[in-house]
Amino acid sequence: MVGNPKLPACVLPAPATPPPLVSVVAPPVVPPSQPSQPSLPALPEPNGTMTQAEFIAASVPGAQQSRREHGVPASVTIAQAILETGWGKSALSTFDRNFFGMKCYGQGVYANGCRSHSTAECTPAGACFTTTASFRTYANAANSFRDHGASLATNSRYAVAFQHRGNPDRFAAEMHKAGYATDPQYTVKLTGIMAKYNLYRYDLA
Repeated sequence: MVGNPKLPACVLPAPATPPPLVSVVAPPVVPPSQPSQPSLPALPEPNGTMTQAEFIAASVPGAQQSRREHGVPASVTIAQAILETGWGKSALSTFDRNFFGMKCYGQGVYANGCRSHSTAECTPAGACFTTTASFRTYANAANSFRDHGASLATNSRYAVAFQHRGNPDRFAAEMHKAGYATDPQYTVKLTGIMAKYNLYRYDLA
């Protein structure tokens, strides 16, 4: 009997070597970026290098804020800033940001110090002379405008003026009469400026 032929051994292929493990780190989740808000430029302060129109425009925000907070007509505030500083050219406004001739009877809340300046004063009879007085200094024009409004509103001698907040000319006259300035022509000068540059329009906003 012939035996079965020997079958070849079945050889299985060697298992493939698995590839090395590689650590896969998921990228961090980045939240969508928010659109950046453009920064608003700082409003220019009134100063002596400006044209008259620019000086008025730079004075409007502070004057209208004073009207909202304290009731001082904006037209009166702007006219005073013009008259007291000579359109921003005075040393008091240039170096100390004092736009209203605020004297240093105490530093107050908004001022950051005091400094002496030459100034003109007038007697009740109308005789004017030059003297030296101590005035408040401010870090910026905004504080000067705020101090001006707050000082008028909290000083009882100006109470009559505030009875005429809707009549800027009368407000200016009563403020002058109460002793804001010694210049006998102060009311005439203020109301003249208010009329010439139509500052009354800023009382409406």
